[in-house]
Amino acid sequence: MTGYSNDPIRTPLCDLLGCDVPILLAGMGGVSRWELAAAVANAGGYGMLGMVREDPSLIKQEVTALRAATDRPFAVNLIPAATKPELLDAQLLCCLALGVPAFTFFWDVVPAAIERVKQAGCLVLHQVGTLQAARNAEDAGADLIIAQGIEAGGHVHGRQSVWDLTAAILAQTSLPVVASGGLATGADLAAALRMGAVGIQCGTAFLATEESFAHAYHKRCVVDAGGADTVLTDIFVLNWPKAAAVRVISNSVTAGLKGSNLGHDPADLPRETIAWDGKTPRLRYSTDSPLRTTTGNLEAMPAFAGKGLDAITDIVPAASRLNKLAADARYSIAHSSEATS
Repeated sequence: MTGYSNDPIRTPLCDLLGCDVPILLAGMGGVSRWELAAAVANAGGYGMLGMVREDPSLIKQEVTALRAATDRPFAVNLIPAATKPELLDAQLLCCLALGVPAFTFFWDVVPAAIERVKQAGCLVLHQVGTLQAARNAEDAGADLIIAQGIEAGGHVHGRQSVWDLTAAILAQTSLPVVASGGLATGADLAAALRMGAVGIQCGTAFLATEESFAHAYHKRCVVDAGGADTVLTDIFVLNWPKAAAVRVISNSVTAGLKGSNLGHDPADLPRETIAWDGKTPRLRYSTDSPLRTTTGNLEAMPAFAGKGLDAITDIVPAASRLNKLAADARYSIAHSSEATS
């Protein structure tokens, strides 16, 4: 699929989600706050609030601020399978009371959560890392599948490349599919559309923007590093189930593993405070990344990033990054058409 109407990158995803270009902001926990989501949405993309495990009071604050900054549609990202049931219930109650129009879920499929928000008339975007999870999400009533490849930054659910997984899911589902994982260029978007996906989701590309809530240290790490500097590890696993791997930029913690990147049990890891967000302690080996509000040993915290780092060489406004992605995708599609005509 290469779009329709007068814009070669416009796809049915734009009508489904109410965006102008088929580029989704990943719902990065801690990083995708209202300022970034609004910037992406106002530039024509699709904004998401990363509210994983956040208190409902913060969700209300973020949704209210986002709506004051944009009238564009958006989604709230939650992870039912990795959230305590009582907190998830409170989060969903809060979101539904606020009239949140869409949700992005991730990790294992929880049919009850999908059913609950679907009954309220909400859209469900489900990010998956395996073909089976895609099937489960479709069976549970999801409206769209986000195929996350192993190249992705942050939590990585599967072990296939983004292109292999996207192709496998496209062959097995009737739902629209968005590709995600290490995608940071217009050429990536063009490639996804050519294979039949309806868009791409970007995380790291938007983390390194002015509006991102990531700490300046994290943003600088993204700009200075390359894809080969990332590592997939489950050493940063406190607060998540055992074997929940993440992709991060190498640091002193991963260097100390001496290649033993996987197989760490959170029950065996010490609880040592190395940083703070206000009065909230941040532990060594936790999944908490450094945010604007974080102080302490930032270097030992996980600097989440995907393998598309080579394309990210500066920190710019989110609208600039999105506009360049869209323009480069149009250029790629136009020149590909010329080459084959």
